[in-house]
Amino acid sequence: MKKLIIGIGALGVMSFTTNQLMNTYLLSEAINDVQDLQEWIESDVWNGRIDQSVASDYLDTLEITEDRLIKFYKTNTNK
Repeated sequence: MKKLIIGIGALGVMSFTTNQLMNTYLLSEAINDVQDLQEWIESDVWNGRIDQSVASDYLDTLEITEDRLIKFYKTNTNK
């Protein structure tokens, strides 16, 4: 009976850790995606593919989104 309880407990801890690692990975990837979009928009402005005023609005929104994601990341990973 003790072995069964220990085994279930160990599986529970491993499952929690795996889910937490996956969520941290996904959140990091979302932040990277936002940063990539910011770079692409800046490149498009530089190459004349998008108007500066439109790009400014997009970049402002992406910056807010990036800040929120980083805040969420820090809150949930204790970093």
